[in-house]
Order: sequence, then structure tokens, then C-alpha cells
Amino acid sequence: MRAYDEKHIKNIALVGSAKSGKTTLAETMLFEAGIITKRGTIEEKNTVSDYHEIEHERQGSVYATTLHTEWRDYKINIIDTPGIDDFIGEVISAVRVCDTAIMLLNAQYGVEASSEVIWDYVDKFRKPTIFAVNQLDQEHANFNNTVEVAKQKFGNAVTIMQYPVNQGTGFNAIIDLLKMTMYRFPAGGGKPEKLPIPAEEEERAKVLHNELVEKAAENDESLMEMYFAKGNLDEDELRKGLNAGMMNHQVFPVFCLSAKRNMGSGRMMGFIDNVAPCAVEMPAELAEDGTEVKCDLAGPTVLFFYKTLVEPHLGKLGFFKVLSGEVTSGMELLNTTTDTAERLNQLFSMDGKNRNAIDRLKAGDLGCTLKLKNTSTNHTLCGKGIQVSITPIKFPDPKLRTAIVAKSKTDDEKLGEVLSEISMQDPTLKVEYSRELKQVLLHGQGELHLAVTKWRIENVYKMPIEFIKPRISFRETIQKAALANYRHKKQSGGAGQFGEVYIKIEPYYEGMPELTEFPVRDKEEHKLPWGGKLVFNNCITGGAIDTRFLPSILKGIMEKMQEGPLTGSFVRDIRVSVYDGKMHPVDSNDISFKIAGMMAFREAFHNAQPQLLEPVYDVEVETPDEMMGDVMSDLQSRRSLIIGMDSRDGKQIIKARTPLLELDGYSTTLKSITQGKAKIKTSFAEYVAVPGELQKKLHEEYKKTESLHT
Repeated sequence: MRAYDEKHIKNIALVGSAKSGKTTLAETMLFEAGIITKRGTIEEKNTVSDYHEIEHERQGSVYATTLHTEWRDYKINIIDTPGIDDFIGEVISAVRVCDTAIMLLNAQYGVEASSEVIWDYVDKFRKPTIFAVNQLDQEHANFNNTVEVAKQKFGNAVTIMQYPVNQGTGFNAIIDLLKMTMYRFPAGGGKPEKLPIPAEEEERAKVLHNELVEKAAENDESLMEMYFAKGNLDEDELRKGLNAGMMNHQVFPVFCLSAKRNMGSGRMMGFIDNVAPCAVEMPAELAEDGTEVKCDLAGPTVLFFYKTLVEPHLGKLGFFKVLSGEVTSGMELLNTTTDTAERLNQLFSMDGKNRNAIDRLKAGDLGCTLKLKNTSTNHTLCGKGIQVSITPIKFPDPKLRTAIVAKSKTDDEKLGEVLSEISMQDPTLKVEYSRELKQVLLHGQGELHLAVTKWRIENVYKMPIEFIKPRISFRETIQKAALANYRHKKQSGGAGQFGEVYIKIEPYYEGMPELTEFPVRDKEEHKLPWGGKLVFNNCITGGAIDTRFLPSILKGIMEKMQEGPLTGSFVRDIRVSVYDGKMHPVDSNDISFKIAGMMAFREAFHNAQPQLLEPVYDVEVETPDEMMGDVMSDLQSRRSLIIGMDSRDGKQIIKARTPLLELDGYSTTLKSITQGKAKIKTSFAEYVAVPGELQKKLHEEYKKTESLHT
């Protein structure tokens, strides 16, 4: 395979909702370019793109897959992405490195919710965009409605480049407004016949052509002058204006397709070649220190890794974009993220699972390499003459969590290794080892995301696992003061154990008055690792307890605070005053006073009206106006406190405080009641008291659990 230069490389990402036809279009583009001789289908499970077993089972994309075509002296790298927002991380990384995003819209359903979610990232990265209205051969196809809704959702930059003459089951012709020609396709698709625009379509075509010309002229002053001077632009001038408009994010050309019947894809590929920006035209990439890295073949070598994948029997694959210079097989580069050297022994251009070995890749191209030890997603590799770290891709926070356990205890250690490898490949998946909850937590984008992760662990790594309900990180405190004392005495021949401690415990709060009941000789304030404080007062007088035993008493109290009596949760915000005690000249020692302090604290805690605290989260839901009532009702059913409402970009914003206990499964419910059109953000706010009845219920559940383990 020849190595294309930066002026002849076009990187596109196929994005859009599930079932919009991205994988079918990718297959058709490869067929049109002669890369494959027969088109596969999703139903027959033989497409180049969706090649993983889980994709065959689901009949839909789970991974972003890199492909390529060579079309009229241009190399077009294609990244086929999933259409479900549970796999949004795959979409984000593809959009980040592409030069043009092609947003497929299903002509039967128009702009679907997941397309809006994806658009947020296309718009954020300011990527040149083409809208392709696909499946125009279906009975309920509605091109006009699809385009109208697209303009409402994505703005007036949505500009008709083509429109169908006879959409529906008889679809076989489109009118191209750039070339002012009608293309009529044979029954089997493929190369169309070029015909004059029919008389009945001339007026509409002229109006839309003029709109296209105006859009093109708006983005270039010289073109605007030409347009005013002669009232039109020729085809080359139009291409120049459309290119500028796409670069400025002011023109989103609309194309017509039936990818399944191979109608329209060749014309769109020609437009990608002739008009869509090439790699060298795109803005420079920014490094974390603000340095600009321009796409320049003569520049130093800089690679940015946007995806990592581990394939069975093959190992770790690293997918990268050559941002500057060129890379050759056997080249040694510096990973500026990990400060380690890496040798790229092999280079590939990928077509799904097929690896095409290549000696070199030039600036602007996409490539893949094998088995790099210290390089993963978001890492930068640099050659001599430059040392930068490219600004990493920011992936969204998880929306759903579950606890995960191996069905066999012997797999516990191996499970950790598997989860580490999977999360390395998927930055939207977070693994948390919670010592507090004594659980391994898996955080993902949704139920399907977690379900696919479970499938991978069980089918690829051959490890049976199960998901269980995650525990809640409650806290415990007290509501009133209490006194208690405890004598620890143990005699078993020789030196024994003796320690007696008298304490007072009180609820602690910032600014509370100092203790007056007993003289405070010494005071320690401890910020607890789990939040809150412990204030420890030494009020011993007359040498009742030697000062050297006070740290042991404190240690015993701290140990007991790690397992409160209500739910076994951490205890916080308590003031403890040791005001009396007894010791023995021979039998008293550190362990005696540690035990005495621990048991005195336990007794006092039970008598101090224990209170369970639960974590409450700030929740922000962005929802369409017509669904606001349903969202509000559901939030209120979850013990939420609505603290504000606002509007933003035509959407309603609901702000609430919701207990974490009630957020279990909320993202799935929200997706259901809003047809996936709502977005949610959550962040920890504070701990608040649990209602009495719920505290009683949780305490009873904890006691049952404890009895099973004793």
C-alpha cells in the first residue's frame, strides 16, 4: 500500500443513531472503491466493520472500527462508530481524530435522541460535518421532515446539497444541486446515469441551488464579490466556498443515500475527495502546555493514541493519528505521557480485523501498532526535536454503577487483572476497589454498557461473574451526649491486663463551645479520612491514668469508629472526653487501655441516640420541555428536593438534591421516560440524616446480615 501525503488523506467518522446504516455505508464505500469484491451484510454477520462476536450477537456496532478506501488518488480513512450512547466513548475518540464527521440520519425516523447526544461532541470539537439522509428507499422515508428537524436541532448551517426525486420503495434518483444534475441509479445500485433535471423539478432545484450558492459565498469575501458581480458561482467556486463553510462550521451539506442498495455513496465519496477538508487543512492540535502541533510532513514526528484494544491471540493494539512528521516501522519514540521509550516494530493500516502491513505513515494518517508496553489511549509519542503531550480526550463520567464478584473465589485475584485490562481499553468504564464497602464497583455509561462488559469477561476472558447491588457509603453519628465507662480485666497467670476508662461523648459541630464540665488538659482534632472530625479531650486529673496510655485509648476509639453499630459504616463528627479511669501498676498496658477505650466508646455510642447519615447528590437533569413533568414526578418519588429550574438552549434544566440510595438505576429510568432525550449530571453534595423509618429498616437489614456471618 502506498503512503499518502497529508494533502491526500481524508479522515471521516461515520456517526449517528443505531440502525441509521453506518456499517452498511462503510461496507458500500469499501465495495465502491474496490477494496472488497462483495458487500457483506449485518444479517449475514460478514461485514468488514462489525467483526466482533458480541457485535454479531447484537447485530449492531459496539466498537469504533477503522477501515480505509483509496478513491481517485485520495486515501479515505473511515471510523465506523456505535450508535448507542452507552458506547459514547468510542464515538468521542473517533470524532476527536477525524477531519469530517458524517452524521447519518434514518429517513424513516428523522433526528433520533442518540444523534443529538453525538452531535454535542461533533459540535464541541467543531468538526466539519456532512449530513447523510439514509434509507430513502424505505416505505416511510420522509426527506423533507428529516431535514426540517435537523435544521431545528443543529441550526441553519444544515444545507441541502441533494434531494430525492422519488423517495420510498421506488427510490432510484436524486438531484445534485452542486452539479445541477439528476442521477438515476440502476436497480442493483452502483454507477448512476447522469440526466438533465426534469422540468417539474427545475424550479425547486433552482431555488435550492441559489440557497447553496449563498451559503458557499458567505464564507469567502472574494466569492461573495463574485456572486454579487455575476449572480452565481461556478462549480469550482462552489467547492471552494463549501470547503470554507465546512471549516467554519457554517455549512453542513446534506446528501441522499440508500447505502443498502448502493445508491448515492459514490457521489458522496467524490465530494469527500473534492471538497471535505484534508488533514493538512485542519486546525493545529494543542499540547497541554499550549504548544501548537501542525499537520506538517516536514515537522517532527508526533503520534496521538486515541484508542486501545486487546484482541485474543493478538495482544494489545494501539490506534494512533500521525499529527506531524512521519513514522516508519522500527522507529523508536518517546512516550511523553509516561516518559518511556517505545519501539514501533510493526505498522498497519486497518480494515476491521484485517491488518495491512505498511512501512511508513505520513502526517494526517491513521495507523495501528502492536504490543507497546507503556502506551495507551491519550498518550503521545514524539520523535527527536519535540517533546509535547497532546491535550487528552475528556471522556464523560459514568452514569450507572454495579458491584461485581467472581462466581469462584479462586478467580478473585484474576478478576482484578481482567478489570484493569478492560478499563484500560475503555476510558468510560471505571473500576473502584472500595475498602469501605468491601466491594469491587464497576461504573459505566448504562445498563447495556455494563451488560456488554459482563459478556466480555465471561466469553472472552472465560470467567463467570455476577453483578450484585452496590452498598451505600453511609455514615453514623450521634444526636446527644452520653457517659460510659468500661473496665478491662484479664488474669491468666503472670502479668495480666487491666485498664478502666470513663468517657463522655457528644455530637461535634464547628464552633461548638469548649467543654466546661471537666478541665481539658489537652485537645486533639483529627480530620477523619472518611470525612468529618473526631475531637479528643484529655481531661484526666490526679494521675488516674498515665498520659502514655491516652494514645492507646484514642486508637481503640478510632478502630471502633470504623464500624458503627447501625450499619457497620464509618462514624464521624464526635467529641470524646476521657475524664477518669484506673490503672494497675503491673497489669496495665497499651492493649488494656485500647480495649477499654473501644468498649467504653461502643457503650456510650449506643446511649447517645445514634443517627444514620446518607450521601446526597446534586442532580442536574436537562430535558425537553414536554417531558419536564414526568422527570419532576420521578425525581420527587426518589425523595429528591427540587432546588431550582432553568432553561438552556431550548431545554429545561431541573436541579435537585437526591439521596444516592434512590439513584440506583435512575439513568435507565430517565432514558425510558424521556426516550433517551434527557441528560444527567451528578456530583456528591453532603451527608444528611436518614428518615427514622428508613434508618430502622436499614439497621434491621444490617443485623440480619451480621447474624449470617456469626
